[in-house]
Amino acid sequence: MAILERFGDIIKANINAIIDKMEDPSKMIDQYLRDMMEDFAEVKQSTAGVMAEETRTKRLVDENQAETAKYAEYAKKALAAGNEGDARTFIAKKQQLENVGASLMTTYAAAHENAVKMRQMHDKLASDIETLKSRREMIKAKVAVAKTQESLNEAASSIGTAQGAMNAFSRMEDKASKMLDEANAMAELNKAPVDEAKALEEKYAASGSASVDDELARLKNELGL
Repeated sequence: MAILERFGDIIKANINAIIDKMEDPSKMIDQYLRDMMEDFAEVKQSTAGVMAEETRTKRLVDENQAETAKYAEYAKKALAAGNEGDARTFIAKKQQLENVGASLMTTYAAAHENAVKMRQMHDKLASDIETLKSRREMIKAKVAVAKTQESLNEAASSIGTAQGAMNAFSRMEDKASKMLDEANAMAELNKAPVDEAKALEEKYAASGSASVDDELARLKNELGL
C-alpha cells in the first residue's frame, strides 16, 4: 500500500521541529494543518480497511481452527467406534485444513502488522493535528505582536531620522546667528572713532556765543548811544 510507504516519515515527523522551521508560521501553519487533515482522512480510511482485513483474516483463522478441531474430534470418535477407515478420512481432512490454516496464519500476521502500523500513523497524525490546533492561535498571536513591534521599530527609526534633521536645522540656525553677530561686530569696529574733544568743543562753542541783540547792546553802550 502506498500509504504504508509513508509510514516512516509520518511516525518520525516532529511537529514542533516543523513549526520552528516555518518562515511565516501564521500563514504556513494553516496550510500545513490542511495538508495534515487530508493525510489524516486518507490514513483513517486506509486504517479502517486494514483493520477490517485483519478482522477478516482472524475470523478465517478462527474458523479454520474450529474446523480442524472438529475433524480431529471426529477421527477420535471413529477410532473409538472401530471405524479406522473413517478415522483416516477425518485425519486427512484435518491435515488439509491445517495446511490451509498455516497459510491463513501467515496472512493474518501480515494483516495484523499492517493494522498496527496504520493505527500508529492514525494516532500520531491525530495527536499532531490536536497539537497544531491548540498552538495555532497562540502562534498567530505571537506573529501579530512581532509584526506590530516591527512597525513600532520602523516608526522609532523614522522619529530618530526626523530628530536628526531637527538637530541639524538647529545647528544651522546657531551658525547663522553666529555669522550675524560677527557681521554686526565687524560693522561696529568699522565705524570711525569718536573725537571726544571735538564733541566738547561744539558743546562749549554753542553755549559761549552771544546773541545779535546782546552784541548790539554792548556796542551801543561803548559808544554812549
